[in-house]
Amino acid sequence: MSITAEKKQQLIKEHGRGSDDTGSPEVQVAILTSRIQTLTEHFKTHAKDNHSRRGLLMMVNKRRALLDYLRREDEQRYTDLIAKLGLRK
Repeated sequence: MSITAEKKQQLIKEHGRGSDDTGSPEVQVAILTSRIQTLTEHFKTHAKDNHSRRGLLMMVNKRRALLDYLRREDEQRYTDLIAKLGLRK
């Protein structure tokens, strides 16, 4: 259910504010979004996997908290990030 190291490095390069930026909210949200999408696909074939579903809900809540923080701190970075990741329709 996790992402590969190569995919993670790609997300860090794409969304990071610096070369080795792994802690910024943008990178954390991008990694969580990738993991959430992977789990969503998993649930299409494994509908009764409630243990993983709990992990999915925790990831969604963590992403929501990071996005709320980013919105409070810098509205422009928040807007750019949700547009880049396609989180809002």
